[in-house]
Amino acid sequence: MEKQYVAVITGASKGLGKALALSFAKEGYSLGLCARGIEELDEVVKQVEELGATVVASSADVTQPKDVDRFISVVEDAFGSIDVLINNASTFGPGPTLLSDYPIEQFEEVIRVNTSNPFLVTKRVLPGMLAKGKGSIINVTSEVGKTGLAEWGAYSISKFGVEGLTAIWADELADTGVRINMVDPGEMNTGMHDIAVPDCDYALASPDDVVDVFLYLASEQSMGVNGERYEAQAFTREGSELS
Repeated sequence: MEKQYVAVITGASKGLGKALALSFAKEGYSLGLCARGIEELDEVVKQVEELGATVVASSADVTQPKDVDRFISVVEDAFGSIDVLINNASTFGPGPTLLSDYPIEQFEEVIRVNTSNPFLVTKRVLPGMLAKGKGSIINVTSEVGKTGLAEWGAYSISKFGVEGLTAIWADELADTGVRINMVDPGEMNTGMHDIAVPDCDYALASPDDVVDVFLYLASEQSMGVNGERYEAQAFTREGSELS
């Protein structure tokens, strides 16, 4: 019997997370999905199941170790080992705000949410991947994770943190068979982008347009790729090359 690959996606209730869930379902993956918004997540589960995928889903706050452990335990109980982890969950904050005007509590929340969750979920999933000597972890970053831009505040700083987290873990995981990479999906037509750029007057990509690089990094086609940063909107799946 052919192995059913298992992918875990955080922040799967809308935007990029939803697009990834549907795309991985079409590729035949079994799915572990979580988000804080259960009603939206239930709708994604329904659509995934209509595509024929097996899915377990949970409302979870992935900044809380107990929630992370509960969610991943449910996935492991249902499917066994996890093959792919996509750390997608994040929050933007109050919208365009100068750092000098940034509310302290919101600053701390954005940093906590966006940097703690990929650390906690990866730490929980990693032992299972290391035990079998195989696994792909994909962190979602941003253009403002490598270039600081005015008024992007804590979100930008948190994505710098995600890039550092990815680089350090990639070095620590070298030669284990487990690989960790990051994807910058670029500007997309999402609710988060509406908050970040409220007066946007130019065309945006759909989340459905940027999934190919995630499917590539999840696949055996990318074996040996570790610690790399990909720009999703420049990625061509055919040939797996950047155009």
